[in-house]
Amino acid sequence: MKFYLSSYKLGNEVPKLKKLIPKDNKKVAYIPNALDYSTDLERRSKSEKSDIADLENLGLKVELVDLRDYFKDQKRLEDKLSKVGVIWVRGGNTFVLREAMKLSGFDKIIKKFMKKEDLLYGGYSAGICILAPTLKGIDLMDDLTQKPYGKDQKIIWKGLALIDYSIVPHYDSDHPESADANKSVEYLKRHKIPFKTLRDGEVIIIE
Repeated sequence: MKFYLSSYKLGNEVPKLKKLIPKDNKKVAYIPNALDYSTDLERRSKSEKSDIADLENLGLKVELVDLRDYFKDQKRLEDKLSKVGVIWVRGGNTFVLREAMKLSGFDKIIKKFMKKEDLLYGGYSAGICILAPTLKGIDLMDDLTQKPYGKDQKIIWKGLALIDYSIVPHYDSDHPESADANKSVEYLKRHKIPFKTLRDGEVIIIE
């Protein structure tokens, strides 16, 4: 599996992104669940449509795959994801996204897919923070009280551990979370947790 990890939206490396997309599979599973806490459905819909349009402008065939439709149905989700060439995970609340990934079995599926050479994992903000071994420090950027799947859900501090460091998006950027990103960086430094920062526009590529 290859990775295209952007601080915000597609970022500034779109030509490189195009080269990472599997030539024989232009199907994209767009994962929107980091926004499941939102009650502004109109604003959410506009944001999702904007993301999808950005991907479609690259010549991709995009399908919105809502993990809530697969809670306790991991096999059906795995069947769905096994047919795509790109999994794109949008930003929002990293902890909400992590819970959705657990309830749907996405966290187990993506680890099984790690050895696939014809698959690209892409995304931004929460969609890339989720890949770290730990989500500690990200709580300084995201609201832990948002629990759209039930108030009894416990906070999951373990990330997917698909990479061996944390990522702090929106660092030193014109973004509402930029000040909180500085707090996250200080926390990670203080606790000696490996990390990389990304300014909006910047991208990490792993092949």
